[in-house]
Amino acid sequence: MHYFEYRDKELWAEGVRARDIIKKVDTPFYLYSRKTLLQHAEAFKTAFKGDDLLIAYAYKANSNIHLLRILAENDLGADVVSFWELKKALEAGVKPDKIVFNGNGKSREEMTEGIIRNIRMFNLDNEEELERINSVAREMKVKANISFRVNPEIDPETHPHIATALKESKFGVDFRRARELYIRASKMEWVEIKGIHMHIGSQITKVSPFVEALNKLKTFSNELKKAGIRFETVNAGGGLGIVYKEEIPPHLHEYSRAIHQLLKDIAPRAILEPGRVLVGNAGILVTRVLYRKKTDYKYFLVVDTGMHGLLRPALYGAYHEIKPLQKEDREGDGEKYDVVGPICESGDVLARDRNLGVIEPGDYLALFSAGAYGYSMASNYNLRPRPAEVLVDGEYWKLIRKPESYEDLRNLENV
Repeated sequence: MHYFEYRDKELWAEGVRARDIIKKVDTPFYLYSRKTLLQHAEAFKTAFKGDDLLIAYAYKANSNIHLLRILAENDLGADVVSFWELKKALEAGVKPDKIVFNGNGKSREEMTEGIIRNIRMFNLDNEEELERINSVAREMKVKANISFRVNPEIDPETHPHIATALKESKFGVDFRRARELYIRASKMEWVEIKGIHMHIGSQITKVSPFVEALNKLKTFSNELKKAGIRFETVNAGGGLGIVYKEEIPPHLHEYSRAIHQLLKDIAPRAILEPGRVLVGNAGILVTRVLYRKKTDYKYFLVVDTGMHGLLRPALYGAYHEIKPLQKEDREGDGEKYDVVGPICESGDVLARDRNLGVIEPGDYLALFSAGAYGYSMASNYNLRPRPAEVLVDGEYWKLIRKPESYEDLRNLENV
């Protein structure tokens, strides 16, 4: 559920009419609903109420500090994959023991910072990472808390670009290698084994892949117990999908019921790393129509944002619902449009063959479900500035990231 709705043919975000924001903030801009974000976070906590569980929000989905502070204030932790995400988690108010460091390319500097900060744990990705973190911890004379990202080698039935647990994936280690690494780590002086981690993919709309993967982790953990290795924590990652078009993702209570006992069977404590499911439907992208272009083959709507502002459609054909901010009573033939941006790439297409009614230049459109992997993937391609970000809270709104200016783009070059 989200708090973007039409009232008298006008799109509202909570108690704010979206069109009123345009009077103060130029398009394009991202528009977030605080109430939606909080509702999603609370739903996650309620579904796992009573469990010894850390909900570590995946910073890669959206890392605006204002959103991060809302989640930190509501007792969520952080799943980070870079030095800068770690710094931002701490700035947002996340306690170090609620921070998990993931990723397959951790630098020595990142390991050092994580150890200094005494974060919850590092989820290691390969043998060389194990050797490096043991070396860093030895130099610092402080033990590093670790687990390994184990690849259960299952098909999560999602887009290949966001499936991360297949045999050919760059992430994680297979069970055979993982057993060797856990035994090796157990004999090292400067690392402390805390748990086991998996992350099978993103935008998963069935419970069964999670169940299958956790069953494999359960069997593997039982085998390690015979070698004297027990886990304090099991980290089931993230990946739960949301509604973009016609998907029917599982309800959080269904998800909880399906994996609850499996988590308990593996370790007494658990970590989940939701990202998209928290922020995805808490944000929209507002854009202005520049031109209504007609060819012998089709209609195009050229808008003032594109793949530089929302990469997902160009990257893997992702679908985003598109609706006008103001529904007009205009006569037309029900034209279908390709909605395209101003970027000099043929792939700069936000949507194809959409029936949006009669749209004219100067109209405004909203791209829904844009809160996750929207701004965080934005770029300055064609030297275009990244969009502004706005947060609605009840009847009030505030600018939480100003639109970039030419001076912003030039400043880092003035060396």
